[in-house]
Amino acid sequence: MLRVAVPNKGALSEGAAAILREAGYSQRSEAKQLVHLDSDTGVEFFYLRPRDIATYVAEGTLDVGFTGRDLLVDSGASAEEVMVLGFARSRFRFAAPAGSDFTEDRLDGVRLATSFPRVVGEYLSRRGVTPRLIQLEGAVESSIRLGIADVIADVVETGTTLRQAGLELFGDPILESEAILIKHSARETMPDGFDTLVRRLSGVLIARTYVMIDYDVDGDHLDDACKITPGLEGPTISPLARDGWYAVRAMVKRAEAQQLMDELWNLGARAILATDIAASRL
Repeated sequence: MLRVAVPNKGALSEGAAAILREAGYSQRSEAKQLVHLDSDTGVEFFYLRPRDIATYVAEGTLDVGFTGRDLLVDSGASAEEVMVLGFARSRFRFAAPAGSDFTEDRLDGVRLATSFPRVVGEYLSRRGVTPRLIQLEGAVESSIRLGIADVIADVVETGTTLRQAGLELFGDPILESEAILIKHSARETMPDGFDTLVRRLSGVLIARTYVMIDYDVDGDHLDDACKITPGLEGPTISPLARDGWYAVRAMVKRAEAQQLMDELWNLGARAILATDIAASRL
């Protein structure tokens, strides 16, 4: 039986539950539920603190886990990425009071508050800089106002919270993070259900990334239309009852769909439709 760790709160929890449901796995019915068995697939889900998931997977207690790259790196656990999941994206950045002119090179001995001391310490160590790290579990942006830190390093999504605290970003991004699926680094044999889980999750990610475009086009413009929508392995082309016209179907990236539909229309294609893909196996 495959045993899967799932975050029990926050953006990671919501995103993990959503992608698992889309992949056909049932999930817990209430937030206080700690364990859920999907009897149809034989997969058991354990709902844990996001920061603890890498540890459980590295110790071999659980087979795989959903977590954030920042949490995996900061844990130092013997676990590795299996696949990226495309949600809960964030950047880890330095911030200091506006106008203080801090740079990464000026952080030697400086009081630096963060919830991710390993990530920050290793990043600055590679640059020969050794700050005085102060570990906090949350509300890091308040540490400067309360007088226990000079600068902070924290997860930044929009920057609004930092600006409201009178802080501004400086330096390069320390880490680009997003949700990932992890397993033990040295584990070679995985239990039944692992390959299916990865295949199903990949199918959901593809379905989220692509849409299906259908359109009709005359034979004189068929080749040019197919160059606009080449598909993954070539478009599907079928003759229509209307003499000299063809129906074409192809997958295109969701982000490019509107532009491609405009190009097809200008070429002379008609009855252009874009539809969602519910699931896929490619």
